[in-house]
Parts: sequence; structure tokens; C-alpha cells
Amino acid sequence: MTTNAFIGLGSNLENPTGQLARAVTALATLPQTVLVAQSPFYASRPVGPQDQPDFVNGAVWLRTELAPHALLDQLQAIEHQHGRQRLRHWGPRTLDLDLLVYGDHSLDDDRLTVPHRELPNRDFVLQPLLDLDPALTLPDGRSVAGLRAACPDNGLRKLPPIPREPFPPS
Repeated sequence: MTTNAFIGLGSNLENPTGQLARAVTALATLPQTVLVAQSPFYASRPVGPQDQPDFVNGAVWLRTELAPHALLDQLQAIEHQHGRQRLRHWGPRTLDLDLLVYGDHSLDDDRLTVPHRELPNRDFVLQPLLDLDPALTLPDGRSVAGLRAACPDNGLRKLPPIPREPFPPS
């Protein structure tokens, strides 16, 4: 069964825009998965500790046959390939990939919460989701557009488009 999955991307270290562009390319090559669309990238202030650079964020829309935990494993493998280290909660990072929405599924266990718990509070997540699907709703019926309208401002700034790296040869 194919499911629509929305992935949040973030980085504030080692050429964040380049990190996100390479992550999009990696996401497009996941097994049993098709990349439907990529949002623009946005810059915003960090959440949590302010003694770090601003973040670059975006989102992608995937259609996948991977189960939620299998998809999470793939996302964490991509983070690892990008040198992700978990040194401080909400600290700086080369790459952060979050499974934001997985079809109409709600999940909450020790490894994964979907929809993402902080989604309603993060304009840098909500705006890219709206760019991908303006009619997107969460499993509980809340519209992403309504959440965005009520979301606190985090200094979100849309960045100019960058060319995506070519897909590796098949």
C-alpha cells in the first residue's frame, strides 16, 4: 500500500542549503518510494538554544510503500551519512530529517510520534507543508493552513531557489 509521507528537513551547519539539497537527492532514491515534490527552503531562528546559527528548513512529499518505522530508519541513515551527531537537544546539526505526517496515521511510541508533536508550533515546518499541499490536513482533521495562521512567528524568510543535484544514474 502506498502512503503519502511528508518529511521535514533542517540544517544549520556545514553549508545548510547544500546539506538539504543533497538530502532531497537521497530521499528521491529511497527504496519503494517516489519523490512527489520539494518545497522551497526557508531560513529561521533556531528553536531552543540561541547560541547557534540560523536554520535552513524545507519539506518533501513522498509516496512510499515503507512502513513508518522503516521510513524512520532510512531517514536516520541519511542523517548519519551527513555526519549528524546528537550532542545537545535542539542543538546545531548538519541534517535533521523528521517524519512529519504519514498518511492518515497517528502513531506514538518510544521511537516515533506522527504527526510530529511540535508541528503546530513551527512556522518553518508548516509553511513548507503548505507549499507542498495547501489542502493538507492532519489525521485529527486540523488543517495545516489553520495551524499556520495561528503559529508563532520565528523570523521565517524564504530563500531563493537552488538547483537540485542530479539523480545518480540508474
